[in-house]
Amino acid sequence: MSDSMEILVARQYFEELQGVANGLCHDRIDQVACVLVKAYELERMIYTFGNGGSASLASHLACDLGKGTAYCNGGKRLRVLALTDNLPTLTAWANDSGYEDTFSEQLRNFVQPQDVAFAISGSGNSKNVLNALQIARDVGATTVGLSGFQGGEMKSLCDICVVVPSNNMQIIEDLHLAIAHSIFRIVYSRLSRRTLAATSPG
Repeated sequence: MSDSMEILVARQYFEELQGVANGLCHDRIDQVACVLVKAYELERMIYTFGNGGSASLASHLACDLGKGTAYCNGGKRLRVLALTDNLPTLTAWANDSGYEDTFSEQLRNFVQPQDVAFAISGSGNSKNVLNALQIARDVGATTVGLSGFQGGEMKSLCDICVVVPSNNMQIIEDLHLAIAHSIFRIVYSRLSRRTLAATSPG
């Protein structure tokens, strides 16, 4: 549906939301969760990033993954950092180099092979997101993403891209949050099972 469609009553919005949710690829969401669990096992870093509402979700997801799993598996921590959270560094790169470099230049300082670059973009075409994904690919990191519409340019730069099949940005952002929460719950449950297995007698 077009994002110019009028919403005059709440039922319209939630019927559209439910219809799009029914079209999500659950297998791809599961694959993203598996990538994060593997990063945990290998003690690799996960970097999250996006713009606007996607920036908020990048921070939210990093908080869920970092704090929410802190007491799983004997206290071994999942290593995750939101590139949206260092405002001085972000604005310095935007001012001195260009907004398209805000995430890629941060990644250049840290990203290593087998790390995970987790991109979030409703359109899939944000230049700073695309540049960061390319830097991650160049060093051999795994690239995953959440997008909308048809996936945009981001889709071809991601090893796994979960696309919300909608042209309505609010619907896309709603479902990105739900997808992020589902990924967190999967990761949390898998790490918790490891804790139970390690503490079980015999």
